[in-house]
Amino acid sequence: MKHAFLFLLFIVLSPKIYAQIQPNGGSVADVAFIQGHWKATTPEGQSIEGVWLQPEGENILGFMRMMKAGKADLYEILAYEQTEKGLVSMVKHFKPGLLGLEEKDKHDRYNFVEASKDRAIFQKEGESLRILYEKRSANQFVIARGNLQDGKWTFKDLFVFNRTKP
Repeated sequence: MKHAFLFLLFIVLSPKIYAQIQPNGGSVADVAFIQGHWKATTPEGQSIEGVWLQPEGENILGFMRMMKAGKADLYEILAYEQTEKGLVSMVKHFKPGLLGLEEKDKHDRYNFVEASKDRAIFQKEGESLRILYEKRSANQFVIARGNLQDGKWTFKDLFVFNRTKP
């Protein structure tokens, strides 16, 4: 009887304990496909260069340089980290001169939503904005912006990156 009670107690409490220690989802492996050196050009002629380092521990670090008319226009530092609550993407923006656009201790934070092979989606914290990372071939990946329209997420390509040759 005592063992039955303990077993029942374990069955009732274990999902709650498990939920507290399990992340909401995602892992660094879900975005590892973006590793590499990439370049894109926007329809407006802006040149974008991005580098994402290989996963190390529970993080990936990346940075992008956006150029307009041959001059730096914007820099971004991107960190993908495994946290207690799951995988998050954090982005900080800088103007030339490393002038931060966000306040000193602030950054844009995106929480993991879902992933499949060579595809991962994050949602900006506190907003209905999603970012899709999608590898379309061995030498191409895309960052797309998603908005909720008529109850359905629609994505539009922001940057179509092509792998640079070493």
